Amino acid sequence: MQDLTLLVMAAGMGSRYGGLKQLDPVSPNGETIIDYSVFDAIRAGFNKVIFIIREEFENEFKNQITNKYKNKIEVEFVFQDLSNLPKGYNCPNGRLKPWGTGHAILSAKKLINEPFVVINGDDFYGFESFEVISKFYLSGKKEYSMVAFKLENTLSKFGAVSRGLCQVSEGFLNSVVETKELQRNKNLISSNRDINLNGSELVSMNMWGFTPKLFDYLEKKFPLFLDIYGDKLNSEFLIPSIVNDLIVSKTNRLLVLNSESNWFGVTYKEDKPNVVKEINKLIKKGKYPTILFK
Repeated sequence: MQDLTLLVMAAGMGSRYGGLKQLDPVSPNGETIIDYSVFDAIRAGFNKVIFIIREEFENEFKNQITNKYKNKIEVEFVFQDLSNLPKGYNCPNGRLKPWGTGHAILSAKKLINEPFVVINGDDFYGFESFEVISKFYLSGKKEYSMVAFKLENTLSKFGAVSRGLCQVSEGFLNSVVETKELQRNKNLISSNRDINLNGSELVSMNMWGFTPKLFDYLEKKFPLFLDIYGDKLNSEFLIPSIVNDLIVSKTNRLLVLNSESNWFGVTYKEDKPNVVKEINKLIKKGKYPTILFK
């Protein structure tokens, strides 16, 4: 059987949220959003999960999250370290912000030799999203991919958000543009760009599918990024930019996989009650058991 790994980006502290939101319970039994992602991944056929975390949270993370997965799925950890840079490069004084999602993925290189799917630790993607991307790779496909969601289903009622707006042609991604300050104002969706949006646009929520070949590309591109932006304290080596480079250079195509699952996440503290409400709805409908890991 084809191995398939879930790579969970959970190194952020959630500055807008005000705490380590990945550990915040959202279900009647105290499960977290990460628990639901791992539960969905297991039943979709994933056999390993790797968590990208900060080293200082390892014990807390194990105690509250991963100990319950014992004998359910193989679990490994990797730490996103600011000083984990290519030879000849140093972290500038005063930098506290992680180097971005591209650097986070690169941190896991030594642990992955099979197709893998990248997700955010604080987003609920729904079982169908895991199912559609797992079927793609478990059938032996080698192309890169992305699960797309409708913009209107990814907005917060409590503040602006950033999303990767996608241009798609014949089922393949043409570009993804990081668009900030997205917020619904009556019947309009505003942003930091001068574009008209109605909510039906496809967006990336950082659910990507790759093969280990990506690591060679990241290792080549990261030093180039550091040459230009390495001295800036808030610069980030982001996956959307990397994906655009892959497409423009014709190094790889990315197939867009659509999901009808209801995405929801916790960007702001005020989002949590809605997440709890939606989780309870899914439990009552029988989509999830009351206790995920018995």
